[in-house]
Order: sequence, then C-alpha cells, then structure tokens
Amino acid sequence: MSDHLDEVFVRGLVPQVVGVLVRRGADFAAAEDAVQDALVAALGTWPSDPPRDPKAWLITSAWRRFLDATRSAAARSTREGRAGAEPAAGYVPSHDDTLELYLRCAHPSLTPASAVALTLRAVGGLTTRQIAEAYLVPEATMAQRISRAKRTVGGVSLDEPGSLGTVLRVLYLVFNEGYSGDVDLSAEAIRLARRLHAATGHEEAAGLLALMLLHHARRPARTRPDGSLVPLAVQDRSRWRTDLIAEGVTILQSALARDRLGEYQAQAAIAALHGDARSTDETDWVQVVEWYDELIALSDSDLHRLNRAVALGEADGARAGLAALEPLDPQLPRYAAVAAHLHEKDGDLALAADLYVEAARQARNLPERDHLIREAARLRT
Repeated sequence: MSDHLDEVFVRGLVPQVVGVLVRRGADFAAAEDAVQDALVAALGTWPSDPPRDPKAWLITSAWRRFLDATRSAAARSTREGRAGAEPAAGYVPSHDDTLELYLRCAHPSLTPASAVALTLRAVGGLTTRQIAEAYLVPEATMAQRISRAKRTVGGVSLDEPGSLGTVLRVLYLVFNEGYSGDVDLSAEAIRLARRLHAATGHEEAAGLLALMLLHHARRPARTRPDGSLVPLAVQDRSRWRTDLIAEGVTILQSALARDRLGEYQAQAAIAALHGDARSTDETDWVQVVEWYDELIALSDSDLHRLNRAVALGEADGARAGLAALEPLDPQLPRYAAVAAHLHEKDGDLALAADLYVEAARQARNLPERDHLIREAARLRT
C-alpha cells in the first residue's frame, strides 16, 4: 500500500481503539489523547516496520501511554487496579465503538465548530495540525477548541449520546468545507459517512452518503485550471464521475424504498436528477420543483425556498421564479445572486448586472466573488 493508503487505514482504527480504552476505564479525553499519541507513533514507524496486528498494536501502545500519563499525574493509586485488569497483550475485543463515538463527538452540548473538530480527531483520526490547516487557523487555536470540546463532553457517558441527526449535520458541515491544507475534507466526510451508514443502516445516513457522492461526482468540472468557478449550467458533464453518480443513485433508491423520507434523501433526489441530465435543458425541472416541495415540507427552510425559485424559473419561466422569490427575505445568503439570474432570464439585463454586483459584495469566498463580478461585467458589455 502507498503511504497515503497506510495513513487512511490507520486513521480508520482510531475510533475502535478509543472505545477500547474507554471501556477499560479511561475517561474519554485521556483516551483520545493517548490514542492520538499512539497514532503519531504508528505513522512514523509502520512504513518501515509494520505490525502483524495493527489494531492490537495501537491498543497496546495507547494503553501504555494512558497509564504513563495517569501515573505522571499522581493518579497511580487510583488506576493501578484497572492496569492490573488489563487483558493479555494482543487481545482485541470484537466490539466496535465507532457509532458511540460519532454520537459523543456530535453531542448537542457542543457548538457546530467544536463538534466538527472533535469528530475529525476522535473518529476521523486526523491530527490537530491537519485539522488546523484544513480550517486555516493556527494549530494552538484548534488545540484549544478540541480541548474545550473534550471537557464539555467529558461528563457525558456513552449511554447518554447525542442524536443521529446531529451527527449527520456535523458530517455535512465537514463535507461542505471541501479541500484545504493536506486533507481533502470532502473525501474524508464521505469516508466517515460510509462508516456511519454501515454502522446504522439508517435511511437518512444513506441519504447523506448518496448526497455527498452525487455532489462529489461533479467536482472535477466545478473549477477551471485557474481556480475560477464553473456554474452547473455550463459544466463539462463528460468530466463528471459516472461511477459515483451510479453508486449514489443506488444507495438513494434503496433508502427511498423504505418510505421514510428525510431531508438528506430529498436533497439527494434533487442531486440525482441533475446527475441524470445531459444538459441543463434536459433536466427534469418539474420533478426538481416537486422534490423541493417535499424538502420544504420536511425542513421549512427559506434557503430551500430560494433554490426552489431557481428550479421553478427553469420549469415555468423566469416570471414564475421571481414570483416565488418575492416573499423571501432579501438578506438571505445568495438571494441577490438568484434574483440576478432570474432577472437576466427575464431580459432585464441592467437590473441583473446590478444584482450580480450586490451578490459579489456578499460572497462567502474569493472564487464566488470573482465569478459574480464576471457575470456583472458580461451583462454590462
């Protein structure tokens, strides 16, 4: 295996090893610290000296680090009983604590940012440095965030977990961060979503995984070599990954067959309709609008109403889209960009150009801002 695959494999063992230490008596924060130390050691030594049983190696190494840490903290007398009960070297319990750790790390008592960071470290096996680089913050800042998160959930036992819905939202937040530093967070979110789906079999876990795969399939066509954005309508669809689209559709169909519709399944259904179309004109916009109606009934979200206005503009014409836009708050993210698109479609190019400029001022990142400025310039020339 390549070094990259080795690292991904090793990181996949982290939640299981954390769970073993917790069940042996370690508190969550100390267990997670010990496993992180063992993980760093593994990544440094395994390429040249791979163990016969990687999971057992990590458990043994992390447990020793935990014992050393507790002894150095003058807690030897309270921990020696647990140390004496340590299973024989090489013993690896079959129980998988991955789901429990997902639920702990996404506990409602945490802020979304803290839940994301703790999930990436305790479940994803990323180092603090990798997480800091991915979120473009100093390592010390991320270390403090993770430490606070661990203190917050330290008193929460594994039989008092957070909700699956919170876990799904955390993974969706990770996915939407995309790529930064040396970690591809979209790919990492998909890896974690696969494990969550396998652990739960829940239809909304399937819906989220399908949604991620269908969006990720379009990634190669989303940007030009210079980093500028390519809108969906003009993307080179031959560059879309048909294998991911097919996998996402298969997972989605299996989830929908259970007839327990949720938000992620509905969003994935919309993404599947885009993935199935050879062009914007060939997209089944009527079905897209119908799925947005289902999604709004589930979520009552103005952001989904905004996207529905775009779809309605394609299905029934720009005036219908503008009418759907009318009741919404102009301060919504992307409102000005959607209004610009619909007014351009309706033929009011001057107003559309002004709205593109306004949207550029509100853009969340540089590529989005540059794209909107180019759209305004295109209409004005």
